[in-house]
Amino acid sequence: PDPAEAGGPRARGQPAGVGTAAGVSPRHQVPLPEAAPHPAVQEPQLKGIVTKLFCRQGFYLQANPDGSIQGTPEDTSSFTHFNLIPVGLRVVTIQSAKLGHYMAMNAEGLLYSSPHFTAECRFKECVFENYYVLYASALYRQRRSGRAWYLGLDKEGQVMKGNRVKKTKAAAHFLPKLMEVAMYREPSLHSVPEASPSSPPAP
Repeated sequence: PDPAEAGGPRARGQPAGVGTAAGVSPRHQVPLPEAAPHPAVQEPQLKGIVTKLFCRQGFYLQANPDGSIQGTPEDTSSFTHFNLIPVGLRVVTIQSAKLGHYMAMNAEGLLYSSPHFTAECRFKECVFENYYVLYASALYRQRRSGRAWYLGLDKEGQVMKGNRVKKTKAAAHFLPKLMEVAMYREPSLHSVPEASPSSPPAP
């Protein structure tokens, strides 16, 4: 099934926590036992997956501790593990399961690692004719033609600028390799930084 649809229909665009706290009385009106835990936080309600993203170029997408993003032919590193979390209809965010950072694409089409979830961390997910999956920026695209900007790796496993990746080419084709199904809380949306960084070059 489409990972972006796995969570089923739900309201979008509401801040994290809205709906879960509705109707709960203020703490001073409800005495809590001495051993009571902190008031409940939002329960996980989005069904996503933990996965590896294998590019048709022959590399697994990898997020490194230094903030760089690249492809690696090795599938044993935990830095190739990602949380694919639905945040809209056929829209997902790609979060490093190891580091907690999010994949993001800035206004120049450059991929970078963001410590916070912003509008630049949202990717439209669609299945191509060959059953590989495409991930396109949900925020940016070519102004004149309207062509989407895609996540992509070149033949050396380096990330490409989104506006240079064509959906018909192997660079944009990814195969999610399911590791497990998981439940997630809705990420809290932060503002896009004024100067969003690009991914540092891989060593």
